[in-house]
Amino acid sequence: MAILGLPELGHGYAAAFRGLYFVTCMAWIVPLALLQRALWRRESSLLFTAVVLLAVSYLMSIANAVAGQCLAIALGLRTDYRWTGLARELDGCWLALIAFCAVHAVAVYYLSLQRAQLHLAQALAHARDAELRALRLQVNPHFLFNTLNGISALVSAGDNREANRMISRVADFLRATLAHDGRHEHALAEELALIEAYLDIEQARLGERLRVTMTAGPDVLDAAVPYLLLQPLVENAIRHGIAPLGTAGRLDIRVEHTGTHLAVDLLNDGRRSVSEASAGSGIGLVNVAERLRHLYGEEHQFNADWRDDSRFHVRLMLPLRAAA
Repeated sequence: MAILGLPELGHGYAAAFRGLYFVTCMAWIVPLALLQRALWRRESSLLFTAVVLLAVSYLMSIANAVAGQCLAIALGLRTDYRWTGLARELDGCWLALIAFCAVHAVAVYYLSLQRAQLHLAQALAHARDAELRALRLQVNPHFLFNTLNGISALVSAGDNREANRMISRVADFLRATLAHDGRHEHALAEELALIEAYLDIEQARLGERLRVTMTAGPDVLDAAVPYLLLQPLVENAIRHGIAPLGTAGRLDIRVEHTGTHLAVDLLNDGRRSVSEASAGSGIGLVNVAERLRHLYGEEHQFNADWRDDSRFHVRLMLPLRAAA
């Protein structure tokens, strides 16, 4: 707008001409913007759009020049119109309108890009949510399959009393899991309650062969952890580590906070030579690794390996934050 008034600075009416050009240009940008968007909606080519906008803005600049001559005549600076030199007196009018089209295109492109990125982020979030739900649901069928096998073994052995106790505990565990509200995370206290119900089921199946210790300080009970995080890890420890022993085996679960992270450790007895190949690649470990990757990305650590004392060690480091 400052450029538009430069040719008129010498005669003392610069403010009037600048005001005129400002009003006319502001009036022209409305139909110019509508035309530009109409061309985009028609998906016109870039060359065609540029030619049309240049031509239309040129005609608008001529109209601005005519308005400037009208003002000059009204102010007594001229006595008549100069039609022959009209097209050569456009100066900054055409430039200003072209600049508006360029700014308009950049702004709309930026907003469209932002909108597309938002839609992409929402789509990725929905996809991640769906995949997390699928991974979470993968736990229950696997658990049910193993539990029904255990109940079948008890019935075949004639131990109906233990079979009935196991069925009752399975019902309690399923009732607790089905009452979940669909969140991917809940408080550690809720997770420990679920794992205690699951361990009751395994205790009914293995009896004195399964010895469990759980340690979690009161300062971490409100920490957020993935729903059914421990169950597949405990199942993996019992199925691949303790159950094949034939003798009593120990499972230790420890949860504590270390700085800005929540540390979860599971250690179980086992025979390294027998279960080394399967212990680190069971469906439980794969499931947990995938869920943690989707939930926390680079903010977590997951390690699973045999220790020198022939105990299998799973260690998780999760971001420490309070459950919603």
